[in-house]
Amino acid sequence: MRRAALWILPALFACSEEAALDPQAALLQRGEKVYLANCIACHAKDPSEAGPVGPPVADSSLALLEAKVLRNEYPPGYTPKRDSKAMVPLVHLEPELPALAAFLASGSAQE
Repeated sequence: MRRAALWILPALFACSEEAALDPQAALLQRGEKVYLANCIACHAKDPSEAGPVGPPVADSSLALLEAKVLRNEYPPGYTPKRDSKAMVPLVHLEPELPALAAFLASGSAQE
């Protein structure tokens, strides 16, 4: 029993790494994880650069992310950077959009 507890302890610390950061840092870290896991297939690893399919997305507003990521639309009055219909809605990302928007606004793409 004691050995099992020692084995689980490092896993608990690893899971709580985000929680140990200040709230803004945790939000940015979460947004970066979301971006790297869901966006770089089409957009560049560095959000300020164009990707193979998608345009640069640095500084994308929450309104733009909500429209494009959830409904594959653009907010009223927005002029697209590329005239492409390649993106599909990713509705499962809805709870992550504030973190994603914070990361894209931060200009802190990390290697």
